[in-house]
Amino acid sequence: MTTPAETGTGLRAYLALTALISPLCPLILRRRLKRGKEDPARWSEKRGRASAPRPDGPLIWLHAVGLGEVMALRGLIAALHAARPDLSFLVTSTARSSGGVFADNLPPRTTHQFLPLDLAGPVTAFLDHWHPDLAVWSEQDLWPRLVHQTHARGIPLALVNARMDSAAHRKRARMRGMLRDTYARFAYLAAQDDATARHIRDLAPNVTITTLGSLKSGSAPLPDDPRERADLARHLGARKLWCAASTHGADEAVVLAAQAMRHRADPAALLIIVPRDPDRRESLASACAAYGLPYAMRSRGELPKPGDAVWIADSFGELGLWYRLCPVAVIGGSFGQVQGHNPWEAAQLDCAILHGPNTANFAADYTALAQAGATIPVRDAATLNAALDRPDLIEMATQARILQSNSAGSVARTSTALLDLLGDG
Repeated sequence: MTTPAETGTGLRAYLALTALISPLCPLILRRRLKRGKEDPARWSEKRGRASAPRPDGPLIWLHAVGLGEVMALRGLIAALHAARPDLSFLVTSTARSSGGVFADNLPPRTTHQFLPLDLAGPVTAFLDHWHPDLAVWSEQDLWPRLVHQTHARGIPLALVNARMDSAAHRKRARMRGMLRDTYARFAYLAAQDDATARHIRDLAPNVTITTLGSLKSGSAPLPDDPRERADLARHLGARKLWCAASTHGADEAVVLAAQAMRHRADPAALLIIVPRDPDRRESLASACAAYGLPYAMRSRGELPKPGDAVWIADSFGELGLWYRLCPVAVIGGSFGQVQGHNPWEAAQLDCAILHGPNTANFAADYTALAQAGATIPVRDAATLNAALDRPDLIEMATQARILQSNSAGSVARTSTALLDLLGDG
């Protein structure tokens, strides 16, 4: 790939517009702060004002949008650190929910900051402070000014674990010129699947992109507190547990209907439901009541009583706990238009995996799991309830774990490519 000699009309227009509105940055952020979209203690990071010093020595900057994507980078960081103990890492994210949880699970020599707004002032301040030696973007989140100014400073850029389904490609096709020039600034691009690679080549025909599989399949297992897990296991005793992870409204309608069936047949059966957005706890509680399902709520400090049918786990960063407690997990986002969430976190922790019909976000992953006999698609509450009673769930969990272990090579290959790009540092 050749370094672009000039900037096309689309990217020039974007850069000009973001330069013009840059003085409005404080106003934009204050409005987001009032709406609860920003962390009151750290919102200045969005202005490019760092809340931590830059570490000495070579620094790799990695960016991912939200909590799941950020947590998936831990395995890659661990591999890079093992190969180069002198490296330090800056991880940025956009979503407010990602900050606190990731901060509690930081890999070695790693600092977390929120990504600055893609405006001239914040971007310049961010790069002036951190001046990374390598910039790594992950999955879908891509901000043209940050990419442009990073490249202009001679900092090599990599896009890893790229993901783009057909719907996302159609939307991005409207910005083809700007994205062509943005992708062209990456020295290394790796996609999760062949469909993503095709979509990016369509938008940027001159780039070189390889397919390596999902980094999430090789990420470090989600953490938990073993002592708390032991205490909860004692409290729950021999109850039949299952969980629904990262759920949205469409998922909850299905799993609660299935749990209503199970509760009538076995009052000891307990569903642990983990909403994608914990702030939806009250609507979820109302849904439980509508189905006649007694519930406990984690954020209130409540433990499920013997008669409770649902435990609403409305907290961030505890999926590692729920997956370890439950032998089977329904992965959310798969019954509505979200198109599925990451199944590998459950696979790593010996869960049998069930999911709805809509999994385009992780199509290749779910296909691989299905071919290995490690997951089951379900259509509705009745098929979900039947799947929860299958006798081969333990074998499914074993197959998922084996497949996850065999798929972990994508992290090693990505780490090698990034270290080659970094050079001696």
